[in-house]
Amino acid sequence: MIARPAAMTVTVVPAAVRGTLAPPPSKSYAQRALAAALLADGTSLLHNIGCCDDTLAALRCIEALGARTERLDPQTLAVHGGLQPATGTLHVGESGLAARLFTPVAALCDRSVRIEGTGTLLRRPMGPMLDALQRLGARIEASGDRLPIEVRGPLRGGEAEIDGSLSSQFTTGLLLALPLAAADTTLRIRDAVSTPYVDMTAETVRHFGAEICYNDHAEFYIPGGQRYRAAELTIEGDWSAAAMLLAAGATAGEVTVRNLRMLSTQGDTAVCEALVRAGAAVTNDERTVTAARRPLRAFAFDATHCPDLIPALTALAAACDGVSELRGAARLEHKECNRRDALREQYGRLGIAIETPDPDTMLVRGGRPRAGCVDACGDHRIAMSLAVAALRAEGPVRIEGAECVAKSYPDFFGALEGIAR
Repeated sequence: MIARPAAMTVTVVPAAVRGTLAPPPSKSYAQRALAAALLADGTSLLHNIGCCDDTLAALRCIEALGARTERLDPQTLAVHGGLQPATGTLHVGESGLAARLFTPVAALCDRSVRIEGTGTLLRRPMGPMLDALQRLGARIEASGDRLPIEVRGPLRGGEAEIDGSLSSQFTTGLLLALPLAAADTTLRIRDAVSTPYVDMTAETVRHFGAEICYNDHAEFYIPGGQRYRAAELTIEGDWSAAAMLLAAGATAGEVTVRNLRMLSTQGDTAVCEALVRAGAAVTNDERTVTAARRPLRAFAFDATHCPDLIPALTALAAACDGVSELRGAARLEHKECNRRDALREQYGRLGIAIETPDPDTMLVRGGRPRAGCVDACGDHRIAMSLAVAALRAEGPVRIEGAECVAKSYPDFFGALEGIAR
């Protein structure tokens, strides 16, 4: 099904799919757990820890900030906590979450720490979080609101307001660091988005023994002077990756995804609702979900709080009869690329029309993709979306730059090849 004529390119040949797969561990949970383990007293055990690029970036960060880590087996990591920076520079790679998570953590230190990134991360904004950090006692040196930046603490706590409309990652970084500030903090969030990710952060904080108080996602009270306790945690399967596999099953055969927690706080569990709206057959038990192809109809879905689903839902919508409406597209601008524009342009190369009548709306007209050559645009989710769509194309689809899937799902193409029939 898949040939690899060059290191940067894969060719997906149309095929039906059938089989059972396990998604990679959730990088969102893994990065939060690594940060909390760094800040905890004692040794934490993290099971089912992944090896995608973003998780490895977080691992480098905690080691640079003083944690000692050891692999007990291929899936288990012991983290000996302790915030004592061993270097003055953190390299977060291309991970937006690592940048926004470890900047507040570094601001707990009474020394300067420089945060550096690479690639498209250098174009992604940091301003809302930097403003809040300054109000809470940190000193910031930066040219504008992009990386690289230099931060020095310690955070003292207090009151701050943050614009949450761009990303929940700004809130996540602050919530993980502020329990260790000297004083209590009241944090107010304007226009909060992706709120399930904030709930994931609060869940991680509680698991490691600290406390965050909130009734909604507009105001948080974080008692200062707390301590994190070492904990044992199994990282659950990644629903963002699972969404791609389920979309493949719904459009090209039948796929069962195991090692998923149905009651997960991951926002991308909403993919099941979208699949049902489109007419796919969806069944589940406590730890598995199966999606199977049925006649698919156009659907409407608001992904404002789960924007990472939109690439998978675009592949689903392309297989539907009619025009599907995806909302929340404004959230796609500041990702690894401008995903809204990339999806429109790359699907257009395959003959699938996507209109954007306003910045927040994508209208996807279903049809059979034609053979051709597309570009992953340096974005792992664009690469995976195009690969899923290519399963039902008229001929082979060549995806250039497909190595970017290593950011979240290094074995994605191998997994897809393994269920091809």
